[in-house]
Amino acid sequence: MRKVVLGLTLVLVMMLAGSKLSSGPAAHGFTVAHLAAIALEGPVAKVEQVEEPSGSTSDHAALLALNEDYIRSVQTGDVARFEEILADDFRASLGTTYLSRGAFLAQTALPVTISNLTARDVEIRVMGDVGIVHARTTYRTLDGQERSGRYTDVWVRESDGWQAVAAHVTR
Repeated sequence: MRKVVLGLTLVLVMMLAGSKLSSGPAAHGFTVAHLAAIALEGPVAKVEQVEEPSGSTSDHAALLALNEDYIRSVQTGDVARFEEILADDFRASLGTTYLSRGAFLAQTALPVTISNLTARDVEIRVMGDVGIVHARTTYRTLDGQERSGRYTDVWVRESDGWQAVAAHVTR
């Protein structure tokens, strides 16, 4: 009986999704196989949704490159690069700490205490002159522990390019 009800649920989900489903990734990041697994076997352990980029391809590419610069600058303590890409009124929330641009640059100048910092599952959204980057990070602590976190960075388009205005980091 459960499989019949779940099978009907799958058919209903497919009908509601209509033409959005295909053999490739569907709207919202789900394929027919994902929906079948959910309907017949319950939720899969981890299904991550990644939105298609909004805005122009060049905006997406620029923000992707800036995100890579930002991550590389955190890993290497590159204060000079941050001075170029952070807006004058930049603010960062790092756990329970709230930093001004100057305090963030001062913290960046301290010895780096992590290695192998990698951005994963990067999602970039562009809404007019605002770009939002959401991602997950993985890294290794000085004592060799593998850790992860999440971040959201907000970018604003200025006349000379994109500038980061805010960052929120959880570890």
